[in-house]
Amino acid sequence: MYRFLLTPRWWGINLFAVLAIPLCVFMGTWQLGRFEDRVQSHEQAAKQPAPGARAAEPLDDLLPVDTVTSGRPATATGRYADQFLVPGRELDDRSGFYVLNMLRTDGGKALPVVRGWLPGRPGHTPVPAAPTGEVTVTGDLQASENTGTDGVDTAGGLPDGQLGMISAASLVNLVPYDVYDAWVTLQDTDSSAAAGDGTLRPVPAVAPQGSGLDLKAFQNLGYTGEWFVFAAFVLFMWFRLVRREAEAARDVKLGLVPDTDTDAGTRTA
Repeated sequence: MYRFLLTPRWWGINLFAVLAIPLCVFMGTWQLGRFEDRVQSHEQAAKQPAPGARAAEPLDDLLPVDTVTSGRPATATGRYADQFLVPGRELDDRSGFYVLNMLRTDGGKALPVVRGWLPGRPGHTPVPAAPTGEVTVTGDLQASENTGTDGVDTAGGLPDGQLGMISAASLVNLVPYDVYDAWVTLQDTDSSAAAGDGTLRPVPAVAPQGSGLDLKAFQNLGYTGEWFVFAAFVLFMWFRLVRREAEAARDVKLGLVPDTDTDAGTRTA
């Protein structure tokens, strides 16, 4: 009754099922592993002290920025050089901008330093001058921004002296020196005075991407279910087709339906 499984047409169906089911199971298992990795990293991060509460370390010792070093206090020594204003940044539901200065280190490479946040619009709000001479800064380390970062301006066309995205890729086109692929945000900006009188307010460090149970983690879990459903669907459809073909062959054998191949040969003769 099941000899039809050896026909060329069924060889194709069987091959598809044999390849599709393991592939779906593999992809589902891989997505589940990604979800478990994110859960594990979240649990590990929860056990660690807050990054900002740790002792400050030299900048070079914390690079490159990853989920472990992001938010850690970093120190660097140099002289402030070019200044940029980063518009469209909110703090406490108020619109404003970041004040960013390039810190030229002794090695010649520059570190983007966000000295603080001011309300209003760049060019319309007075900006406190950066310290002169050699300074040592301590700020929370952050990874370079990308197009998915909140507040980033990717439209372009900003006036001179303004920056849409804090990243080495953006800054290397604006300054004549090398730039660290990272930046720091100062937390000591004398924020005791009320904002609005020209006093810089500290910009809180943000959590590194992929370090917790974010939307991507639950997307991995959803994809896991989808791949397993696909595997079950392929298996279900294969059994359904086999059963229907077997029932059709049985009906022909019992004479309940005419054998189309036999009838076609009789008509031809």
